[in-house]
Amino acid sequence: MTIQLNGPGVTIGEVAAVARRYKSVELTPTAIDRMAAARAVVEQLAEGEPKYGISTGFGALATVSIPADRRRALQIALIRSHAAGMGDPVEDEVVRAMVFLRARTLALGHSGARPLVAQAMVDILNAGITPIVPEYGSLGASGDLAPLAHGAMAILGEGNVMYDGQVRAAAEALQEAGLVPIVLAEKEGLAVTNGTDAILGMLCLAIIDIERLLIQADMITAMTIEALLATDAPFAADLQALRPQPGQAVAAANLRAMLASSPIVASHATVDDTRVQDAYSIRCTPSVHGAARDTLEHCRFVARNELASAIDNPMVLADGRVESCGNFHGAPLGFAADFLAIAVAEVGAIAERRMDRMLDKARNHGLPPFLAEEVGVDSGLMIGHYTAAAMASENKRLAAPASVDSLPTSGMQEDHVSMAWLAARKLRKVIDNVRRILAVEYVCAARAIDLRAPLEPSPATGALRTLLRTVVQGPGPDRYLSPELAATEELLRSEAMAEALETVGVSLH
Repeated sequence: MTIQLNGPGVTIGEVAAVARRYKSVELTPTAIDRMAAARAVVEQLAEGEPKYGISTGFGALATVSIPADRRRALQIALIRSHAAGMGDPVEDEVVRAMVFLRARTLALGHSGARPLVAQAMVDILNAGITPIVPEYGSLGASGDLAPLAHGAMAILGEGNVMYDGQVRAAAEALQEAGLVPIVLAEKEGLAVTNGTDAILGMLCLAIIDIERLLIQADMITAMTIEALLATDAPFAADLQALRPQPGQAVAAANLRAMLASSPIVASHATVDDTRVQDAYSIRCTPSVHGAARDTLEHCRFVARNELASAIDNPMVLADGRVESCGNFHGAPLGFAADFLAIAVAEVGAIAERRMDRMLDKARNHGLPPFLAEEVGVDSGLMIGHYTAAAMASENKRLAAPASVDSLPTSGMQEDHVSMAWLAARKLRKVIDNVRRILAVEYVCAARAIDLRAPLEPSPATGALRTLLRTVVQGPGPDRYLSPELAATEELLRSEAMAEALETVGVSLH
C-alpha cells in the first residue's frame, strides 16, 4: 500500500491518496541515486564562478555574491524570510499534496538537493505531521514561494504544524515522531521553495472532485426530468451523434441510463401535452455537462504534464550544466484552474434553473408551489432555492479569471506572475458551491418525485431517492431544513450515490 516515489510517474490518484487518505510514501533507490548525482554537480559548481542560488542571493539580489562560509546561512535565511504568508491556514489535504509533490520534483534529480531533503519531506508525510501554511503569499511565480517556505520550515524544526489533531511547534512534533530537523546546504533553499506544487496539488484534487460532481449532476438531472414530467427524447443517441462533442455524448448516455424503464417518463409520452419541447435547462443539459467534461479532460492533460515536469530554478542538467529557466511560472495551471471554474460554475448555474422550475407552480406541471405541504402556512423548499441561487451568483464572480492579472515584484525582476494560486483557491470554492447547489436540487427532485405518486420513478432514480431518504424525510410540514441540506451535501462528498446505482445495475461514466 506504500506509494513508491520515483519522481516520474506520479498520478493524480496518488496525489489524492497521500493528501486525503494518508497513504505512506517511500523514495525509490533510483530516485535517491538520481538526486545524489545532481548534488555532486552542485557541490562541484559551488567552488567555481558565481551561480544563481548556489553562491548568489535571490531574485533582485541575484548579483550579490555570497562567501562560502555564509552560503548555508543564506539557505536558512531564505526559508525564514519567504515564510511570510498571512491569513487562515489552508486545508491539510492541500499542504500534504504540496509536500508530496515537492518531494516528487526533488526526486527527478534536476534540483541539486541532497536525498536527505526529499527524505525529510517523506518522513513528515508518513508521520502525519502537516505544516501550517497561511492562505496568502503565492503569486504563482516563482511558483508557490511563501507556501513552500512554510512547508520547508517544518523539516528545519521551525514554525508550527498540525500533529495528532493539535497545533504544535514543529521541533516538538519532530521529536515525538522520532525525526531530526535537517540543515540545508547550497541551492537547497531554492530547491524546496521554487515550484508550483501547491497549485498543482489543488488542481489534482479538484479534478477528482469535479469528475464525481459531473456524474452526480447527471444523476440528479435525471430525477428533475422525471419531477417535471419532461421527455427523454432529446437525449437519443442518434440525435446526440449529430454533434460529436465527446463529453456531450457521455452526459446524454448517462441520462438515458438513468431514465431507462421510467414509469413517470412513459406516463406522458402518449397523452396530450401542450409542450412542444422542454426548456433549455432540461434539453440542453448534455451540452452544458458535456462541455464541462471536455474542459475537465483538457485540464487533466495539463495536470498530467505538470506531474511529469521538473519545476525549479536553476535546473541541474544531465551534462553538468546549471541553467536558469522559467519552469516555475504557474500559467499552465492557472489557465486550467480558471477554465475549470468557468465550466463547473455553469454546471451549478443550470442546476439552479432546473430547481427553480420545479418550485414554480406556473412551470412545474401540477406540483404545489415550492413543493409545500400546506401552501401558505408552509414555505416548502422556497428558501433552499434562495441558498442555491446565492451560491450560483457567487460562482459567477468566482468564475472571473485570476490568471489574467499580474503585479510586478522583487524590484521588477519578477515582472510577470501567474496568480495561479488564486485561480486554484477560488476553484475550490466553486466546487464546494456547486456540490451544495446539486444537494439542494437533489432534495427538491426527490420530493417532487414523491409528489408524483402513484407514478414511480425509474429503478436508477428510485435508488437515489431511497438513498436520500436515509438522511432526509419525505414530503410533509415545514421543518428545520439546513441540517437536511448539509446531510445531502455529505452524500455528494462520498461514493454513496454511485453505490446506490450499483444495486440496480446502473453504472455511469
